[in-house]
Amino acid sequence: MANKKLPTLPLTAVLMLALAAPSLAGDPDMLQDICVADYKSLNGPLRLNGFPCKRPENVTADDFFSGLLASPGDTGNAAGSAVTAANVENLPGLNTLGVSMSRIDLAPWGVNPPHTHPRATEVIFVLQGSLDVGFVTTANRLYARTVCSGEVFVFPRGLVHYQRNNGGTPAAAISAFNSQLPGTQAVAQALFGASPAAPTDVLARAFQIDGGLVEAIKSKFPRPQ
Repeated sequence: MANKKLPTLPLTAVLMLALAAPSLAGDPDMLQDICVADYKSLNGPLRLNGFPCKRPENVTADDFFSGLLASPGDTGNAAGSAVTAANVENLPGLNTLGVSMSRIDLAPWGVNPPHTHPRATEVIFVLQGSLDVGFVTTANRLYARTVCSGEVFVFPRGLVHYQRNNGGTPAAAISAFNSQLPGTQAVAQALFGASPAAPTDVLARAFQIDGGLVEAIKSKFPRPQ
């Protein structure tokens, strides 16, 4: 019996699939066992999508260690929350590994305000207390529930989400990300604390409020220098 010829994809379709494949991953795949971030190289002319690698003979075990998440963060602020990150910017051994972590501490009734991580999905594990959490899809559907100590919740990549301590005692959680540098964009800060400032009339129309109220809200957000 003659062999049946398998159908072939058009060349343009093959090229499109090949180009799309890297965009399906969080961070680029590593090409060696380790690539400890060499922060000093950033002072020179070299610029990369990430960090250059230290020479292997200069790498030590300390490059893969951090004690940053051992202690609670300072929650004495308006939001009543603190996020301590262990990412490639302060843990050089994470470079090219595509993972990072953070610690979230919340005072009683404190809030980690609505924000996004443009480069990573986040999964939280509640260490103590009880949190009300939620995320909003691009169809404006809110998925929210209470997550207690020992439980886990996932926030899909790039979607606006929040955490709130729903009790009268401190709460804490550990976040894990599938990126060495997930990035965090706080929604309110991005809109009302941008530098240069976002146009008042644009925000007034977007929120359907008076321009004077927009200016009042802007005054509460420090602008980056």
